[in-house]
Amino acid sequence: MDHKLIRNFSIIAHIDHGKSTLADRLIEFTSAVESRDMKSQLLDSMDIERERGITIKAQTVRLSYKADDGNTYQLNLIDTPGHVDFSYEVSRALSSCEGVLLVVDAAQGVEAQTIANVYMAIDHNLAIVPVLNKIDLPAADPEKVRDEIEDFIGIDASDAILASSKTGAGTKEILEAIIKTIPPPEDKSHMPLRALVFDSWYDNYRGAMALFRVFEGTMNLNDKLMFMGRKAKYEADFMGYFAPSATDVGTLYSGEVGFISGAIKTVSDIMIGDTITNEDNPCDEALPGFKAVKPVVFCGMYPVDSAEYETLRDALEKLTLNDSSIHYEAETSSALGFGFRCGFLGLLHMDVTQERLEREFNLNLITTAPSVIYRIGLTDGTTIEIDNPSKLPPPNKYSSISEPFITSTVIVPTDYVGKVIQLLQSRRGVQKDIRYLGERRAVIEYYLPMGEVVTDFYNKLKSQTKGYASFDYEFFEYRQSNLVKLDIMINKDVVDALAVIVHKDNAYYKGRDFVDRLKTVIPRQMFDISIQSAIGTKIIASTKIGAFRKNVTAKCYGGDVSRKRKLLEKQKAGKKRMKSIGSVEIPQEAFLSILTLEDDAKGK
Repeated sequence: MDHKLIRNFSIIAHIDHGKSTLADRLIEFTSAVESRDMKSQLLDSMDIERERGITIKAQTVRLSYKADDGNTYQLNLIDTPGHVDFSYEVSRALSSCEGVLLVVDAAQGVEAQTIANVYMAIDHNLAIVPVLNKIDLPAADPEKVRDEIEDFIGIDASDAILASSKTGAGTKEILEAIIKTIPPPEDKSHMPLRALVFDSWYDNYRGAMALFRVFEGTMNLNDKLMFMGRKAKYEADFMGYFAPSATDVGTLYSGEVGFISGAIKTVSDIMIGDTITNEDNPCDEALPGFKAVKPVVFCGMYPVDSAEYETLRDALEKLTLNDSSIHYEAETSSALGFGFRCGFLGLLHMDVTQERLEREFNLNLITTAPSVIYRIGLTDGTTIEIDNPSKLPPPNKYSSISEPFITSTVIVPTDYVGKVIQLLQSRRGVQKDIRYLGERRAVIEYYLPMGEVVTDFYNKLKSQTKGYASFDYEFFEYRQSNLVKLDIMINKDVVDALAVIVHKDNAYYKGRDFVDRLKTVIPRQMFDISIQSAIGTKIIASTKIGAFRKNVTAKCYGGDVSRKRKLLEKQKAGKKRMKSIGSVEIPQEAFLSILTLEDDAKGK
């Protein structure tokens, strides 16, 4: 196909601004799917994506559109996620496009992730087509949103397209704008093959599949291909594109998007950002790839029934076939037995993964409190990284602890600015900037410790602003902080799975709240249970759950008091023996209680 008739574009927006629904309208308008097969969120293939109304995995589809100029164009659409946890998917998509549709809700206006995604598109030198979506809503104010885009983002929005992905209004105008505004890919078919891998997944019948964009040269069926990152060599035994169902093809040309399989056994053999070239006629150097995807949030996952350990391991192996961003390794806890330390891109990613494990593999899991990666400066001058508080060396072995800080952006109605600043300050935030977006909304930028965000920060932000705040963040740097490990002891035994790293100034308040919370969730036993929080050998908070007491003297009617005393002493000795050998069952609520600790307890 003539490369001048190809357009590669992506859709970027804040979460819930209508990306997936707009993709549905484009597919419907170009008749890529029969009307009887059309359904909402067509590109969202997972059940959990449909139920939550979010996109998790980026999808692609090739559309054929006959424009007003009489030519038939090949439009390669890459649908992207909107949630901040999955911004790595956005980065992959943008590297394979020449332009983007910037979708902004005409009622809500510019939000935090709108800004983050636009700047990512500008960094990639992409053409931007502004689209004001949801103009059918009574609260829509297109003129105000146009001004927001121009004033705050700095791009011309005078020609922004008014559209409604619900009714289909503006769909034709969007397709025409794609053709006129987004440039075609350069024709480099005469050069040696260079194709960029931007996604991968596992097919039960064909093995690992690679999704890629051909930048230079051509790729033919049965070519001997080389993945330059791993120096792995495979033969392309199946090749095609999505329209939106898989369609096989014999050749993919420069500028096109497609997929291949070649008896590749695992997804880990395909590096995201790797370059595919021809083994017989290789290119000189690889394309600029992506930054390696690194997990930022870690938690322990343990089966409630220890006999399901092997099932959990198999389930994690299968999940990573379709989501290579999940990292896991085996670990052992004295309290919970055998399990895995898992790394995720954020709290939503962790929550989605846990739900998939429980739903798709019928597992019953205990998940420990999430933590981040800390850098520990040891006394011998070396530095180590830990993702589990229980791995922190003894105090005499390290000299400093550094934690990751993020640059956070909160866009909020002006009525809630005070509450948001108070919340950010309570999480040890450092103010970077506050500016106003028109008369009704403010943009608040703070440096925040990542460890303060991965618990219940997002829920508190939404509850204190009645759901109107939008939040986005990116990694900033590691900073040395006065951090300590807070241990939880039950009957003087340290429960390693409940250990957390906290700031020393907040340690007493968190320790006290955690002990009080555990007292409400751990069931009573036939013996006393002591619950303590400690920093090193210093106990900072303590409480006790009283034992059930049987009235052993009920059968004594009168007589010598020594009879009663003898029975009570016998009961006391029995409880002491029970206490020394008895074990305390800790319910799942105990591990979740750390997520709901009140961080403003210090102000009480």
